[in-house]
Amino acid sequence: MAIKELRFLPDKVLRQKAKKVTRIDASIRSLIDDMVETMHQAKGVGLAAPQIGVSLRVVVLHPPEGEIITLVNPEIVKASGDAEVNEACLSVPGYHGYIRRATAVTVKGRDRDGRECRVKGAGLLAQALQHEIDHLDGILYIDRVESADDLEKVEPPKPAALEISGESGAPPPAR
Repeated sequence: MAIKELRFLPDKVLRQKAKKVTRIDASIRSLIDDMVETMHQAKGVGLAAPQIGVSLRVVVLHPPEGEIITLVNPEIVKASGDAEVNEACLSVPGYHGYIRRATAVTVKGRDRDGRECRVKGAGLLAQALQHEIDHLDGILYIDRVESADDLEKVEPPKPAALEISGESGAPPPAR
């Protein structure tokens, strides 16, 4: 397993429709493992393969208080409800925006072993499933923002102040 480099706008891979996976083999399982490790390192809820530069239809999700979900060739087969939600994206750092998403979805695909599976999600899981599947179609959440007023810049966290010792202004010695 390895942490992969995230891709950011305007990287072209983020705007391409990802290719369908024709065979789930050791290379796809290795990709999945790398994606999970990268997602955790970046503190994300989900990650799509294009976000690490691989144009394949693979997503991983790890919702809070839930299990890791792996979907190969995912497809939304049912959606219901509608709500305005606040989204951000690892590939569009420094911003978040308000968009509309279904409140519940059912997604079909294959798991890491190639078995057919269905995932039903509501709330945050439904939102994350839609967000990651959008990535596979070259769509980013910013494409769904209705108005520039619905996109907000996030201030980067301020660095912690250094403790100053003595009159020299030098940082304290390491212990």
